[in-house]
Amino acid sequence: MGNIRQGFIKRVARELLDRYPNEFTTDFEHNKRKVQELTTVQSKTIRNRIAGYLTKLVRMKQEGKIL
Repeated sequence: MGNIRQGFIKRVARELLDRYPNEFTTDFEHNKRKVQELTTVQSKTIRNRIAGYLTKLVRMKQEGKIL
């Protein structure tokens, strides 16, 4: 079974990807640093979950699964 992510994580990740489309890559560590720079998220867990979802979205976009 897949992971179910909170709506907050999805919303923030999609908003970041819309605002800064060229800032994120398929590298989780890079995305983690960018999320830290571009948001005010205090929790490491939430930051990592957002970065992980961003990584997944970028990979799906490159494969042509999403627009």
